Amino acid sequence: MKPLPEKTCAACGRRIEWRAKWRDCWDEVRFCSARCRRQKPGPEAEAAGRMILAMLAERKSGATICPGEVARKLHPDTWRDHMEEVRSVARRLVADGRLVITQRGQVVDPSTAKGPIRLKLR
Repeated sequence: MKPLPEKTCAACGRRIEWRAKWRDCWDEVRFCSARCRRQKPGPEAEAAGRMILAMLAERKSGATICPGEVARKLHPDTWRDHMEEVRSVARRLVADGRLVITQRGQVVDPSTAKGPIRLKLR
């Protein structure tokens, strides 16, 4: 049996599962939900992506960072409100092949990871 095609959501970075209703327009599907379609990534997300990569580049090879560190640097007073945004940016960087997401030292699937995660350069 041929595996079903997969894509990554342009907003949240999670895996988009193929649906039969998208059979005729699969090439045009970019977002996993209506919420993601409304909340497209903007300049703040780009800044978070640059910050993640810069923070990892400053550290020794193989080091990891917490998404909270990035959120605290970008938004010192309201960092908790921006945690999901940073995690979404990290998932998109994983889809681009630039990062891996780990839990307890093991690489995990960014679409299904729940709880504390760490970000590491690929």
